[in-house]
Amino acid sequence: MHTNAASSDIFDNLRLELRRGCLVVAVLAQLYTEHYGYVLRKALEDHGLAIDENTLYPLLRRLESQGLLVSQWREEEKRNKRFYRLSPLGEEVLPNLLAEWRKMTSALERILGGRSLAAAPRSASQDKEER
Repeated sequence: MHTNAASSDIFDNLRLELRRGCLVVAVLAQLYTEHYGYVLRKALEDHGLAIDENTLYPLLRRLESQGLLVSQWREEEKRNKRFYRLSPLGEEVLPNLLAEWRKMTSALERILGGRSLAAAPRSASQDKEER
């Protein structure tokens, strides 16, 4: 029998795994237009996708090391800032990645068949644990 803590841990791990893939797509899509880290973070947040600095900057470095982004240090407002944008490889990969994401989303919608799993039937053990 799973405890609420175990269920919560499993959910948290799966949510992080799902979120990682979505963040890659979101960051790449946002960097069709050049941004520096803070502005990128703010733009993502404004679209409903908050991302912590400790997640964003390692992700940007990884995407750059994979050749999907290029960056350049520039002075702006008397401060040096690192600006990121899609590389030519990133511009080639992103549309394919978005097409794959759309196919997966469409398949999930068909699998769910319009059902809301938030209203899924609960097991007897789940009901018992909450009492």
